[in-house]
Amino acid sequence: MNQSRRQALKTSGAFATLVSLGIVTQSQAQAAIDQVNFQGKSLEEALKAIGGQPASSDQITVVSPDIAENGAVVPVGATSKLPNTTEIYLIVEKNPTPLAAAFMIPAGTASEVQTRLKMGQSTNVVAVVKADGKLYSAVKETKVTLGGCGG
Repeated sequence: MNQSRRQALKTSGAFATLVSLGIVTQSQAQAAIDQVNFQGKSLEEALKAIGGQPASSDQITVVSPDIAENGAVVPVGATSKLPNTTEIYLIVEKNPTPLAAAFMIPAGTASEVQTRLKMGQSTNVVAVVKADGKLYSAVKETKVTLGGCGG
C-alpha cells in the first residue's frame, strides 16, 4: 500500500467519523476530499487524481474555441456519446492547477457539460470521461490571444 493510498484511507475514515458524529455534513466532507484532487500541478498529477491514464476515444468531443480572445473567460465543454457516462473532467494542461472542473453525471441525463475557464496561455484542453468504470479522453488545442491578434 503506497503512502498516498494510506493517506486517502486515513482522511476518508476521519471524515466518516465526523459525519457520523454530526460535526460536519456529508456535503462538507465530500467537498474537503474533492479539494485534494484539484491540488495537482501537472497533467500527470491531475490524471492520477482522477484515476489514471485514460484511453483515447472518438466518442468524446471537446467544445472549445480554436482561438480565445480573452483567456479570462474561455467557454469550454465536453460531450460524451459513451453509454453509462458517470463523470466528466476538464483539464487545462498548462494552467497552474490543470484539473479545472469535475462533473458528476446522474443516470438518465445527457452527457454534456459546459462552463467558462481561465487560461493563461495557449494550451490543450483535455476532457476525461468515466464510463462503465473506465477512463476515456479527447484533446483539443485552444490558442489564447491578447485582443485577438494571433497566438
